[in-house]
Amino acid sequence: MRFGRVFALCAIAFPRLAGVFVWLFTDRVTIAFHDTKLLPILGITFLPFTTLMYVLVYNPVSGVYGWAWLWVILGFILDVIVYYGSRYTIRYRWRRYVLHRER
Repeated sequence: MRFGRVFALCAIAFPRLAGVFVWLFTDRVTIAFHDTKLLPILGITFLPFTTLMYVLVYNPVSGVYGWAWLWVILGFILDVIVYYGSRYTIRYRWRRYVLHRER
C-alpha cells in the first residue's frame, strides 16, 4: 500500500521515468497500446502525463470509456501546464540575463 503512494509521488515529479518503469515492470503498456512500440515511445517523450494516465485507466475488455476519459484529459492538461510553465520560466530567465548584461 505504501509503495503505491511512493510511486504516485514519483510519477508526479518524474512522469517520463514513471512511464518507463510501468513499461519495463508491468504489461500495462503493451496491453493498452496493443503491442506497438512507436506510440508509447512518442507518448512518453512528448505527453508523459497523458500516456501514463491512459495506461493506468485502460481496461483490456472495453478500453477507455466514461469517467476514465476525465483522467486522460487531466493528464493532457498537466502536460500543457508543464510545457508552457517551463517555456515561460525559460523566457523570463533569458530576459533577466539579457537585461543584466546590458547594464
